[in-house]
Amino acid sequence: MSNEHYWITGIHAVTEVIKQRSGSISKLLLKADRDDARLIALKRLAVEHNVKAEEVDAEILSKISEDTHQGVAAELSANKVTMSEKELLSHLDAIEHDPLLLVLDGITDPHNLGACLRTADAAGVDAVIIPKNKSASLNSTVSRVASGAAETVNVVSVTNLARCLEALKEKNIWIAGTDDATETSLYRQNLTGGLALVMGSEGSGLRRLTKESCDYLIAIPMAGQISSLNVSVAAGVALFEAVRQRTAKSE
Repeated sequence: MSNEHYWITGIHAVTEVIKQRSGSISKLLLKADRDDARLIALKRLAVEHNVKAEEVDAEILSKISEDTHQGVAAELSANKVTMSEKELLSHLDAIEHDPLLLVLDGITDPHNLGACLRTADAAGVDAVIIPKNKSASLNSTVSRVASGAAETVNVVSVTNLARCLEALKEKNIWIAGTDDATETSLYRQNLTGGLALVMGSEGSGLRRLTKESCDYLIAIPMAGQISSLNVSVAAGVALFEAVRQRTAKSE
């Protein structure tokens, strides 16, 4: 399968991508002999969004995905699912609240990327930024783990992450990097205002240029014997602390 196209399966995930990004669908396949209410609703939604569906035998769907496909599969163009840096900056100009962004530097495991997208969706993140190189890209595994979030969260793929972070600073967005070595606690740092939270890989953390682009570094205090958290868990802790602070400030 080309990195430029990937398949997603399941009624929930396909429904969300039709609603959110119908233009990214290059092919929609439906099980020929299934006509229950959920699939009928999906067919109707596809018609409303001008997505042409093709009915196929179950064997074809089973070859596309080893997971439960629920009688539906959609082929997506990765380039149409993700946003460019230019599109991100335009998006930030259009929103009327302080942006909250998640930046993933060197997250190569698609399971971790999918889990981070699901966490980002729950926290109301405006966009998730990933580098084009040395990073997991959107694929069927990411979509499955994200449970629909890959189709609802704005994912931005950038060529030069450090340059993108500098562009965000010009939009008055603070860049907060996570680093276990710093003594600044997540809970003592002001996380209100425009914020881009940068998470590095579990093995090596933030890359040098990425770390140098951060305005400040923060750490999650660890009370146990294990020195680090899974990146999606760490992202959840940090994002929801930012959400907590923002909510408290607005009350």
